[in-house]
Amino acid sequence: MPIRPFTALACPLDGLPLHREGGSWRCAEGHGFDVASQGYTHLLPVQNKRSRDPGDSKEMVAARRRYLAAGYYAPIAAAVNRTVLAHLPAGPEAACLDAGCGEGYYLRQLAAAIPPALTLSLLGLDISKWAVQAAARSQKDGGWVVGTNARLPVQSGTLDSVLCLFGFPVYPEFARVLKPGGTLIQVDAGPDHLRELREIIYPVLKPERKTAPATPPGFTAVDEQTLRFSVNIAGQETIADLLAMTPHLYRATPEGRARAAALTALQTTAEVKIAVWRRETGS
Repeated sequence: MPIRPFTALACPLDGLPLHREGGSWRCAEGHGFDVASQGYTHLLPVQNKRSRDPGDSKEMVAARRRYLAAGYYAPIAAAVNRTVLAHLPAGPEAACLDAGCGEGYYLRQLAAAIPPALTLSLLGLDISKWAVQAAARSQKDGGWVVGTNARLPVQSGTLDSVLCLFGFPVYPEFARVLKPGGTLIQVDAGPDHLRELREIIYPVLKPERKTAPATPPGFTAVDEQTLRFSVNIAGQETIADLLAMTPHLYRATPEGRARAAALTALQTTAEVKIAVWRRETGS
């Protein structure tokens, strides 16, 4: 099999390596974390939570799952796959983390694109237990954990690639867990992303910042590209799913949400920026 679970996990309480013992992971200090029946592990201690149920809700996860499964963002997944595979080190094995994996769509697409000659250890992490549960049910290969980017439950220097797709990057942590020479691939919305939808739900659009993201400390810029394509959506339910999986659901006024709910078709722009940074070898 070209896919296998990532095993270099670290205890979220003391940072010591975790070792699999039957149906749980344990560290040398005796801290234990059970593997859930769905196949994921909860590595987010209560003291590291900012709310009782952090991250995307069960309803948001379901909406994102339906929308992505319909293939509307398949060009983004394909571009991410090409970028990841192009920047992996030479050799038969590599390890990759999706930091903020959501319901696992992009990691599943990457798993399907792995060439037979490569064995890739995959780890999907998200702060939402609902997202990780959905991901683990859909993809039995690889590994899934509930955790936070602020304190990744991953041993230092064990990853060849870190993905942060529409997420919340914590660059010092990404630098810590990457091997020297490993790559960070970050995908963010571009200035025109969902512009037509935003024009419907907001009275006035705020000016978009055109500046490129600064290279994080400890990294060297390798590549940056823009992907832009048109998305044609039919049906009120799918349009509602798109809105539900974005921050615009909460930022829009009730009147703006009502205008979106009345739509039966929508043609909008998808625009994303894909940045690649390499972990410096001497830092």
